[in-house]
Amino acid sequence: MQAPTVIIIVGPTAVGKTVAAIRLAEQLQTQIISADSRQCYRELNIGVAKPSAAELKAVHHYFIDSHSIREEVNAAVFEQLALQWAADIFRDYTTGVSPASVLPPGDSPTAVMVGGTGLYIKAFTDGLDDIPPVDPALRDRLHQQYQQEGIPWLRQEISRLDPIFFAEGETFNPHRLLRALEVRLSTGRSILSFRSGTPRQRPFLIRKIGLELPKEELHRRIHDRVDSMIQQGLLEEVKDLLPYRTHKALQTVGYKEIFDYLDGACSFDEAVANIKTNTRRYAKRQLTWFKKDPSVQWMDPEKALTQAASRKI
Repeated sequence: MQAPTVIIIVGPTAVGKTVAAIRLAEQLQTQIISADSRQCYRELNIGVAKPSAAELKAVHHYFIDSHSIREEVNAAVFEQLALQWAADIFRDYTTGVSPASVLPPGDSPTAVMVGGTGLYIKAFTDGLDDIPPVDPALRDRLHQQYQQEGIPWLRQEISRLDPIFFAEGETFNPHRLLRALEVRLSTGRSILSFRSGTPRQRPFLIRKIGLELPKEELHRRIHDRVDSMIQQGLLEEVKDLLPYRTHKALQTVGYKEIFDYLDGACSFDEAVANIKTNTRRYAKRQLTWFKKDPSVQWMDPEKALTQAASRKI
């Protein structure tokens, strides 16, 4: 039997990763590990485009509704959890718990991972560098100041305190900027100084499948998804989350725009338009991240579905 394998399906939001992953997992009779940094929270549903109840019933998903928004979840937490989940899936193959334990000759135990959070996937495949823990009080203070003063303040602080990161980092990503700032203030060092660049060895094979569509088609899907979210009750969901609005998980597309509307900063139609615009920008950032990885095999979602159905992925 070959070494265990994790097939990772990546790509921008709304491209069709969930459907492809479920089709593949059904064919392989295995389970899915979600690599989405927001779908793990039980309190977040419509705005994070979780798989439907029917989809979750069809194939077991790890890291969906696994945590409360009151809990601290990050890439390091995901790395440890996902490694254990992969080991559990492989064990089920070999012990006969999984129906896929009856494998065709030459097949190997396989898990499917799917998601668009590049840092979480990188943590799983390559490991993370050891960075000293940050005082939660410092983190809360920085998040609150960001809420008050916005990303221009973040960029100014990073350019002043960590010009190396500012020159090389993602200066339009508030989460990356906040992380770099908290590490700089906590340790006195640039976050880049902690990066060893040496991937950890994993006891399994990794195959990455990237899904992409023509820009116009992807944008249409994004707009349709946002309209569907509004119809499903995104406004009411965000209202229920007002007590947690300073949480890092809610500083994301689909929530912050509705918070702006509730604050009176824009009309509801403007908020919806902003969600569509910001989701398109987010999808572009996701593609930029994954396109840097030469190990990703890119294909059209329909081709991925066809290959998954015939077990050729």
